[in-house]
Amino acid sequence: KAIECARDKHATRKCLKDNDLPTPSSCMIYSKEDLPMAAQTVGFPAVIKPINGAASLGVVKVTSPENLLESYEKVTEVLKTCSVSDPNGTAKSGEVSDLVTEVMMEQYLDGNEVDVDIILSDGKVTYAKVTDNLPTLEPWFNETGAVTPSLLPESKQEELIEVSKKMLKALGLTCGVMHVELKYTTTNGPQLIEVNSRMGGGPVRSMNLDVWGVDLVEEHLMTTVGLPSLPPVPEKPITCIGQYSVNAVRSGVVTEEIDAEVEKTRKLPNVKSVESFVAAGDRVVGLADGMPSWICDIMVEKDNAKEALAYVEDLASGFKQPIV
Repeated sequence: KAIECARDKHATRKCLKDNDLPTPSSCMIYSKEDLPMAAQTVGFPAVIKPINGAASLGVVKVTSPENLLESYEKVTEVLKTCSVSDPNGTAKSGEVSDLVTEVMMEQYLDGNEVDVDIILSDGKVTYAKVTDNLPTLEPWFNETGAVTPSLLPESKQEELIEVSKKMLKALGLTCGVMHVELKYTTTNGPQLIEVNSRMGGGPVRSMNLDVWGVDLVEEHLMTTVGLPSLPPVPEKPITCIGQYSVNAVRSGVVTEEIDAEVEKTRKLPNVKSVESFVAAGDRVVGLADGMPSWICDIMVEKDNAKEALAYVEDLASGFKQPIV
């Protein structure tokens, strides 16, 4: 029941509201006839999203009543034509979408977006660390990168961790690896984006392992078989990691030059990895035409987090995208 509640974003918000925990206002949308009520309940700017999704698929910002219907139709189209394995709907494989089609509208949150990675062992928090997320690409909220350890003041990090703990407790989650996504808003402090009752995807495992020496997969397996998860955590970070997801700058087809560009970046100093998501001949989508395709992930390490962030952003901006 706890996991089902965490997977349903609308149910999560109701649970948190019932427990006097911070959560943005929201409203379910079952059809376009519900849009006026959603607009009245939530206001603008707002976000339309599926109640159960992944990787920001079907999430779009709505700025005014005038573009509400258009935004709703965009989301429903994405949920019909895209899938987790084909987030841009470019494969044309005939694969049926694996995304739910129920959507909700909720208050748009400003401020710094973060991830809080937590290990729960027999109801107790044995590990909790904050990672800063870079600003997403709106209106589709495509992820662009992260840096850890967090650059936020310690007081804000502690506040984010404490509210995450309370949220997990309210949902009834007591065991396993959790990935809580929040924003530290400018006026209302920590506000929930979503609770994932699992390890975060993408670079989350490697970033926690590199920086804090904690293997989230190993610790999750420990809790799964009923063993206590008590990872030793250093007082100071082992290293500092900057990560950047390079989004397609325009729509088109990737050319053969992509392999050389990836290899060139891999050989640069302090680059830990470059993971390519496309190959020559792949069709990609740029921001102007929809949810952007990810070209590659770049991960670097430096002695401090500010340097790691600045370096990876510089590499990403200089990464040449051979798209025609």
